[in-house]
Amino acid sequence: MKRQAGLTLVELVMVIVIIAIAIAGVVGAFSLLVGRSADPLNQVRAVSLAQLYMDAILTRNYDESTPVGGGKVDVEDVDCAMPGPDDGETRATFDDADDYHGLADSPPKDYEGVDLPGYGGFSVRVAVACAGSEVDVANDEDAKRIDITITDPSGQDWRFTAYRGNF
Repeated sequence: MKRQAGLTLVELVMVIVIIAIAIAGVVGAFSLLVGRSADPLNQVRAVSLAQLYMDAILTRNYDESTPVGGGKVDVEDVDCAMPGPDDGETRATFDDADDYHGLADSPPKDYEGVDLPGYGGFSVRVAVACAGSEVDVANDEDAKRIDITITDPSGQDWRFTAYRGNF
């Protein structure tokens, strides 16, 4: 007579429980990875967006009193107390770096003020301040610090800074 071999009901239930615990661990790890998969994409998009804004700001004159064709501005003519757009200036007519001070775009916009496609959920804030003492120049008015803060759709802030010299 042949002896029958197999699993008992208790052994079968224990195997099911062990497999369920293993699957729960794997699914938990997988969901953590999937939840963070957008972070690198948001970071790359934030860098691209900051570069776009920084390029637009750095290509403008140092100050309102910058001579035609560029050149150094007398520090007495640089107004560090009142950064921001001059009276009547709009985004399309910004002509110097500190005109961008206080700019807040949500969604981000191009240099003419038109919404940038594909950047829904992002926002941009710009601050410009005289900061010559931060870069070791004689006068505070001889350098400006441009801070751009990008907030991505997940709420993460990305801060970018550049200095513009008076030359």
